[in-house]
Amino acid sequence: MEASMKNYNEIYEYTQKVLGIIEKAEVTQEEAKWITEETVNGFRDNVNAGFLDYRKSVTKGGQYASVEWKDAGLNCFIDVNGKEYIDCLGGFGIYNVGHSNPKVVKAVKDQMNRQPLHSQDLLDPLRAMLAKTLAMLTPGDLKYSFFGNSGTEAVEAALKMAKIYHSEEGRSTFIATTRAFHGKSLGSLSGTAKGVFRKPFMPLVNGFRHVAFGDIDMMQKTMHACQLVGEDVAAVIVEPIQGEGGVIIPPDDYLAKLRQLCDDYGALLIFDEVQTGMGRTGKMFCAEHYGVTPDIITLAKAFGGGVMPASATVATEKVFEKLFDNPFLHTTTFGGNPLACAAALATINVLIEENLPQRAAEMGEYMLNGLREAAAEHGDKVLEVRGKGLLIGIEFVSDEIGYEVAKGFFDNGILTAGTLINAKTIRIEPPLTIEKEQCEKVFATFSKVLKEVNKSVLV
Repeated sequence: MEASMKNYNEIYEYTQKVLGIIEKAEVTQEEAKWITEETVNGFRDNVNAGFLDYRKSVTKGGQYASVEWKDAGLNCFIDVNGKEYIDCLGGFGIYNVGHSNPKVVKAVKDQMNRQPLHSQDLLDPLRAMLAKTLAMLTPGDLKYSFFGNSGTEAVEAALKMAKIYHSEEGRSTFIATTRAFHGKSLGSLSGTAKGVFRKPFMPLVNGFRHVAFGDIDMMQKTMHACQLVGEDVAAVIVEPIQGEGGVIIPPDDYLAKLRQLCDDYGALLIFDEVQTGMGRTGKMFCAEHYGVTPDIITLAKAFGGGVMPASATVATEKVFEKLFDNPFLHTTTFGGNPLACAAALATINVLIEENLPQRAAEMGEYMLNGLREAAAEHGDKVLEVRGKGLLIGIEFVSDEIGYEVAKGFFDNGILTAGTLINAKTIRIEPPLTIEKEQCEKVFATFSKVLKEVNKSVLV
């Protein structure tokens, strides 16, 4: 009993100290040192030491221990030692409306003061209001929404909807594409195409096939072959633009032809817009660039406004109605909670009020031109700068050069990252609120870093 009480006392004192730190907007140099030590030790001993090794590989000196502390305006953040960074990673796409957007934060605080979570037995109003908003906002006849907490949950729900839609026919074949990323839970991982993520967990969910992204002829041949052997396709799942795969943009007519193929073969079309949605590519949804409406669309990342984890799986009535008889066939405890719904509603409001999709188109063009100009004299290092809106990829001739550039960016106060745990392509994915002056600093830093890249990595 005494040992147990001593342990509780120690835990209480430690958590009290941490809560005291949380209260502070500013910390002393001594407190910053303690926070850094606790963070590094905690990752090494209790989270995952691999994150420390990764951070060392993309930063210089001891900067891998940089500890994120607070937001600084919509487009920047500050580490615990006071160094400011322009955020060109955007939390892998969560900060479309910026860091700590005041309207989103206010909505969450207002709801928290009223009721943070709900009983789950009575009807919760914000879930209904958010679902109505999405029915008005999403393309075509998408109408009903299931809410979760993350992108992989949104994809899992989409896959289950496709399965139950075809339950009477027994269709269970899914087609995804090479270089796809749909998440890392077991079902979504079956659609993800990165072997290093898949192999440790084989066998995955049966019935998944992968074809080359952008190759409509291969897609048609695969769907036809599946039909011939009695394994008709239930659904095709695809990112309209592949984000984690390296910011890969399909041929202009690819998605429209894919829509027609799915109609011809009786398959559902699922658009994974977890990264491309909510204004990122210059339209509210990337599907709008191509004039295509899927049967199911998945949203997450920026959907919660960079304040709350939130996701949505939105489907047509003909697809979703299979869940009407038993709405408990697929549920989640925290999905559609009042705080997340408040954040999502405020996010949509801000995107429209500030015309951020259009701003993403304009600033994306500005960013693309500036990055291309900086890279123009470095064809021995940079293969291509590509993107749509503010989803931009810089592809290098090797991982090594990409890592060197990422290090250089970080050393100069700009955060970027590679795609699919490599740096051959690094992404530029800032908040849609980024200012021209900040873009210009990115261009100047990119030019400087390219000149300084160690020539040994070119060998």
